[in-house]
Amino acid sequence: MEISVHNRQRKVRVALSWLQRFASVALEECLRKPAHGKTRLPHLEEVEATLVSDATIARVHRDFMGIPGATDVITFDHGELVISAETARANAAQYGRSLEEELALYVVHGLLHLNGYEDKEPVAAARMRRLQERMLAECLKKVK
Repeated sequence: MEISVHNRQRKVRVALSWLQRFASVALEECLRKPAHGKTRLPHLEEVEATLVSDATIARVHRDFMGIPGATDVITFDHGELVISAETARANAAQYGRSLEEELALYVVHGLLHLNGYEDKEPVAAARMRRLQERMLAECLKKVK
């Protein structure tokens, strides 16, 4: 299985080759941690992560989820992650991370959703948050 990362926005400068390396490491790591729920990740041939603008992700958010406004990452069951580079830049500044770390977090978050993890209920969200932070740290060590 492979993961590909594409940049379809021009507002935020992104180290795409680094993010591609990170995504490959994160995919391998995530495949070792399936949830006990509905996991789709092992059955996919490919995962595609696409960086877009806030305007584009807001349109996707509205059209596919019925929710107005931009968000950080949207995960589709068929293996597509749509990531807002502008939201990542703003959140990185707010939470004291680098842009690359914030984008990496969104990749991990999306992969975990594909691997059966959910974050709609408070207990499940807390579990997913702990796992994604741990995975982020592990994968960053392997890529840096």
